Amino acid sequence: MRILITAFTLLVLVGVAAAQETETERQAGRDVVRQIQQLDQSLNVPQLVARLTAADKGRDQVLARVKQLMDTELLPLSDWITQHPEIGFQEAEAVEKLTAYLQAHDFEVTKGVAGLPTAFIAKYRRGTPGPNLGVIVEYDALRGTKGAFHGDQHSAQGPVGLATAIAMAEFLTRTHTPGTVTVYGTPGEEMMPPEAKTVMFDAGVFKGADIIVRSHSMNATRRAAPGFGTCCMNIDGVKYTFSGAPAHELTSWNGRNALEAVIKLFTNIDAVRSNMRPETRIQGVITEGGAAPNVVPDKTAADFYIRYPDSVYLEQVTNWVDDAARAAALATGTKVKIDHYGHDRDGISEATLQELAFAYLKQFGATGIEPDPGKPQGYEETGSVSSQIPGIEIMAKSSNWANHTYGMEADALTDIGHHGFLLDAETMTAVLYDYATHPELRQAVNTEFTRIKSLFAEYQAALQKAYPQPEVPEPK
Repeated sequence: MRILITAFTLLVLVGVAAAQETETERQAGRDVVRQIQQLDQSLNVPQLVARLTAADKGRDQVLARVKQLMDTELLPLSDWITQHPEIGFQEAEAVEKLTAYLQAHDFEVTKGVAGLPTAFIAKYRRGTPGPNLGVIVEYDALRGTKGAFHGDQHSAQGPVGLATAIAMAEFLTRTHTPGTVTVYGTPGEEMMPPEAKTVMFDAGVFKGADIIVRSHSMNATRRAAPGFGTCCMNIDGVKYTFSGAPAHELTSWNGRNALEAVIKLFTNIDAVRSNMRPETRIQGVITEGGAAPNVVPDKTAADFYIRYPDSVYLEQVTNWVDDAARAAALATGTKVKIDHYGHDRDGISEATLQELAFAYLKQFGATGIEPDPGKPQGYEETGSVSSQIPGIEIMAKSSNWANHTYGMEADALTDIGHHGFLLDAETMTAVLYDYATHPELRQAVNTEFTRIKSLFAEYQAALQKAYPQPEVPEPK
């Protein structure tokens, strides 16, 4: 017992250091972080994890079924999707194969949910009243200069999720355990914001889920600290469209150059980067730049992802970029339309699920283990789902390469990828097995999630005080 308490004390100290992404967040939110750590201590997370991960013949049977499904049919399906990449919202072949497999295993599939043609929901036909176990699967490829490619290994997330969903559904029926399983097919993850999960959440697709799990490729085996955060920072998606007036380039004074305006926008942003906090990321591309060299461009457009670790300072940055666009239009005699078309925000991660999954990953033979928890992050990027429904993203090492690389895509077809994908499926299944069969885990997860969620407003208020804007006087 003393060893467990000592180990958890060390974990708490590490968690305080890792909690939140920036020093400003850690200092402003230190009281909230302390309350989260005290909550996890009160839940006796190490003792709970030790008890759940002990030998269990029933769990071993379910995991054997997962391995059988992966080895015989689902790893080959993962390979096929890897070799036939489809970008977001065009994943017709992947969706057809995934949904056909689910239908063959007693799931009722509804395609085109939330108005998205390649989104789907699959409900286990033989489920009974009890915990609703949710599984998110993705299948879109990255957009690259050489064409679509699975540099994030989303090709495996569908097969991994199916192995988990089917093995758990069969277990529930075979043992008469109360509960059901729902699979959520979420397209276009790489094309947010607004990302498909937010659209689906707003349409009520996730309503009724008690817990949601998913996997994602990584070049290390990791877990998150408890708290608020996202994998890829809070994001505002903004499109700037400039309108000018056409003219022949030899008499360009008769027109107004919208291309100069969009270029000026980029220049204006670069001029103020040094006054922005160093964690800020402003990423933009010109999506429309004119039609012909001898015609003054009368319409141009740029698409931006504006990122910061929290939404409070992000609002300041986005307002700054909007002003840079207005200034560019004013300086060039053009007009600008600003379209805030989407955003991603913080989700919630819980120690109960993170530590349980991490213990299973080590037990099942994961490689590339990072011993300390990383920053808090919800299990899906948008925060829309993971801020409202408890869950976890399983991250086992499945590549020697970084995300969004051709090397990671190649690894999806080799032993390192296949090993990582099997570990993902086994760990997701073990977590859902425990959730379905142990009321004390369900209670601990819900207690932690509800309490962390209740602290978010306090955290935001603390950040508001941490980001004062300087007062700029009128020139004399």
